[in-house]
Amino acid sequence: MTTIVYRTCPLCEATCGLAVEIDDGQVRRIRGDRDDVFSHGFLCPKGSTLQHLHNDPDRLRTPLIKRNGRFVEATWDEAFDVIANRLRSILDEHGHYSVGVYLGNPNVHNMSGVIYNRAFIKTLGSKNVYTASTIDQMPKHVSSGLLFGHPDLIPVPDLDRTDYLLILGANPLVSNGSLATAPDWPGRLDTIRRRGGKVVVVDPRQTKTAAAADEHLFIRPGTDALWLFAIVQVLWEQDLVRPRRLLDHLDGLDEVAAACAAFSPERVADATGIDPETTRRMVIELAGADTAAVYGRFGTQTTEYGTLAAWLVDVVNILTGNLDEPGGAMFSRPATEQPRPRRGFRTGRWASRVHGFPEVRGELPVATLADEIETDGEGQIRVLVTIAGNPVLSAPDAGRLDRALGSLEFMVSIDLYRNETTRHADVILPAPSPLNRAHYDFAFTGLSVHNVANYSPPVLPPEEGMLDEWEILLRLTAIAAGMPVDADIGPLDDMVLATVVNAAVSNDRSPVHGRDPAEIMAATDGGRGPERVLDMLLRTGPYGDGYGTEPDGLSLAMLRRNPHGVDLGALEPRLPDTLCTPNGRIDLAPASIMADIPRLEALLADHDGGVRLIGRRDLRSNNSWMHNLEVLVRGKERCTLLVHPGDAERLGLVDGGEAVVTSDAGEITVPVVITDGIMPGVVSLPHGWGHDLEGVGMQVAARRPGVNVNTVTPGTVDPLSGNAALSGVPVEVRPA
Repeated sequence: MTTIVYRTCPLCEATCGLAVEIDDGQVRRIRGDRDDVFSHGFLCPKGSTLQHLHNDPDRLRTPLIKRNGRFVEATWDEAFDVIANRLRSILDEHGHYSVGVYLGNPNVHNMSGVIYNRAFIKTLGSKNVYTASTIDQMPKHVSSGLLFGHPDLIPVPDLDRTDYLLILGANPLVSNGSLATAPDWPGRLDTIRRRGGKVVVVDPRQTKTAAAADEHLFIRPGTDALWLFAIVQVLWEQDLVRPRRLLDHLDGLDEVAAACAAFSPERVADATGIDPETTRRMVIELAGADTAAVYGRFGTQTTEYGTLAAWLVDVVNILTGNLDEPGGAMFSRPATEQPRPRRGFRTGRWASRVHGFPEVRGELPVATLADEIETDGEGQIRVLVTIAGNPVLSAPDAGRLDRALGSLEFMVSIDLYRNETTRHADVILPAPSPLNRAHYDFAFTGLSVHNVANYSPPVLPPEEGMLDEWEILLRLTAIAAGMPVDADIGPLDDMVLATVVNAAVSNDRSPVHGRDPAEIMAATDGGRGPERVLDMLLRTGPYGDGYGTEPDGLSLAMLRRNPHGVDLGALEPRLPDTLCTPNGRIDLAPASIMADIPRLEALLADHDGGVRLIGRRDLRSNNSWMHNLEVLVRGKERCTLLVHPGDAERLGLVDGGEAVVTSDAGEITVPVVITDGIMPGVVSLPHGWGHDLEGVGMQVAARRPGVNVNTVTPGTVDPLSGNAALSGVPVEVRPA
């Protein structure tokens, strides 16, 4: 008998609805859910492959322990015994800072990761926390925190109502969107054009999105902040600054007006590669559109000036009157959002031991992880716990980090695979398949271009002998707390829920303010695990039932009754009420931002004309483990170096031949593809490849290993956010 189960795809930020056909306990087919309130049946090639991941023989299903240099299968009790003995011994001798934690980006696609990682890290007591955020979007968190008072108040383009969309450093037709959750970007961009609007893409490469846009401008990598500042300068020069109703809620307008004077279109033209006439025309178009939004993403933020670029995107939206307005850049209202205090945002509460990089959002730059492992002294990382991450492929200076992991005294990983990173672990704890766990997108509903709520129960029952990820994390939390290895984790689970409940009942803006925490906990649905926390957050969120005060409000029970999701409506203006700055105003000119502008001005005189390396994304590839699914890697070779014909002739490269790419960090040899779809002076190589290291247990990936672009990516960071500078890396290129 065939049944259909509906769930949200967990493989990228688009949150597409899936219709999963199950026959005799086996997944037979996955297609787009046409009745999903957000995606309406749209699905990219990745979403239909969840059953391939589930059935992959290389996916780990039992704990592995390394004995005499080789992994052997073990029971859960044996694995936790090893972890308890080794971890506690090192903690006793060297202290809590001797343990580091690395969290990969799948954690934000996973209820257990979002809820229970925090309990583990807090119990561990270490400040050596690293995540994929500092190789991705940390500049946007910092700029949003400084502007609006909270790092998660990130405006997203109101795609369904805008007339003019300016995209910088993003390729949403391939990435499916990032920091702007929207299924079916192709359809949404087509709709903008059909209603008479315009889409403009600014990128060093003619990406799939750029090719589909009305206009594409090449820009030299790493210079987005310069060009955005030129836009700001022209807005003032042409008397086009129109903040509209936000004018009464802005501080720092005069400071920004003074700062932009140094960045005229003429002055930045040589560095950016965009002529002044084009810049001025773009400003006139942007300011003259009825509604407009500027959207900057990965290519603008993974540079040495990422925070400045992220800040300037919002400055332009504010100055043109398009922030917090329909059709502009707006703030989502997620169903689990809780009232936030107005205490502002700061960084640098502590610093990294070796280079003094400031803490941001409770973490340190992953670019300095190898430093903290290799440098002797108090606080040296001797133990590393990785959770759903592969920094050997994703982090900069990959060769050094790979060697550093091999020098650790002890390492534990929670992962689906024995990959380039987890091969260094002493214990690998297998995570469950996505089809075996429930799902709710806490993070991405806060970045959605339309307010929705979707809950997905597990598609398939738990596999025999597997622990759910929340159980694994609580077992590790118990070990970190010094509890017996076989301790009951129920009280810890209650503690996690109680922490959230106590925060709500003590918040005078919560619908359960002042109520008895025990009463709220007893009334919460979901049994053990993350569903209890989800139910509580839904019921105390902006659409919730308030535990009885709004009988028709949201709850986990309501989402269970609506498997295609609940439509919560279009984005609505939220300022100034949602601002979290201490004075309740937008700080347009934060002190740390203004102090960093002279560094950007120095870039005007620092353009050497050499070759710059950028990354790229493929529609069938998000995380590196996807390269172990045959259905996603078949076809022509994708790990290739894109080179402009003029550069190829100058450098002596031939199409289909090989090039050697060298930087201060290392050297790689890669096949060449010559194309006029890339800017002269720029070469492009995708990330996530390099599956040729000894000890990796991914058979399909090993047959098409590619090369690791981060072998030639040094550990340079944006000083304000600690984000790695992965775009615009200076390299030398020669024939192999």
